[in-house]
Amino acid sequence: QVQLVESGGGSAQAGGSLTLSCVTSGVIFNTYAMGWFRQPPREVREIVAAVSRSGGGTYYPESVNGRFTISRDNAKNTLYLHMNSLKSEATAVYYCAGTFSADATRDRVYSRADEYDRWGPGTQVTVSS
Repeated sequence: QVQLVESGGGSAQAGGSLTLSCVTSGVIFNTYAMGWFRQPPREVREIVAAVSRSGGGTYYPESVNGRFTISRDNAKNTLYLHMNSLKSEATAVYYCAGTFSADATRDRVYSRADEYDRWGPGTQVTVSS
């Protein structure tokens, strides 16, 4: 049974930091490209960060570039999102997502939600100004 479980959400002040974790089970973690998405209230889900199966490739949208860092520990089957300099617009439910990445040599990064087929239940992040 495939499971992705996020943790680390909560409340933070604007300008502060939070780190999210996503523990996976039921998959060979180092064959999966991973991503973090968020869905603010009454808005569509959007990419926050993505990482290739090896961790060697990453993607960030301009809105978080330089403030958020995605990382993974393949030995612990865990994905992380380090968020610094938080803004109030970061308030959202944050989702961990995974997709099987067959080509180890290509080591792709996937940036679209429809490219992922494994999702966690989400964790709420609330940033107050």
